[in-house]
Amino acid sequence: MSDFWIYFQIGLQHVLSFNAYDHILFLVVLTAPYLLKDWKRILILVSIFTIGHTLALLFSVSGIVVLQARTIEFLILLSILITAFSNLISIGVFSKSIKPNSILIVTALFGIIHGLGFSNYFNAILTGNVMDKLLPTMSFAFGIEAAQIVIVLSALTTSILSQHFLKLSKRDWVLITSSLVIGVILPILFKNKIG
Repeated sequence: MSDFWIYFQIGLQHVLSFNAYDHILFLVVLTAPYLLKDWKRILILVSIFTIGHTLALLFSVSGIVVLQARTIEFLILLSILITAFSNLISIGVFSKSIKPNSILIVTALFGIIHGLGFSNYFNAILTGNVMDKLLPTMSFAFGIEAAQIVIVLSALTTSILSQHFLKLSKRDWVLITSSLVIGVILPILFKNKIG
């Protein structure tokens, strides 16, 4: 099997594993406010997340950025919580104050944080100089992107089915999904607090 497919599969497994619940929860709350007709916007968000994730890995494998795992894990959980809370704010009275471009910037930053979370493992499995690590990192990024699209399509399908069969409004879907994710993340965040 070629190196491309090996690292592509590692990227897929990184997102599609139940151990990657944080990644899945982030993608679920990221896409909760959108409908299927918004697929281009969602694809842009997912791609920006992947770019941020990949940049973090490149910075890490080249030794530019190194953070403690505990700090990164805390920031990952915090990023999920912020995204879920921003969903709740966007369906309320403050929805006009959230600018679409700010979501793109925040998504890129969250991608960087999530990429740093995987960087220790990724550095451990790669050998050689920075140039030797470039192709595996890009292959991994393509695997991440493919897996994220699977998660997003699953989340959108669940949204459509819930809104159709349970007669939930889009607002109710965002409220329920974001609140459930907050309920899952808050206890983990308090358990893993820094300091």
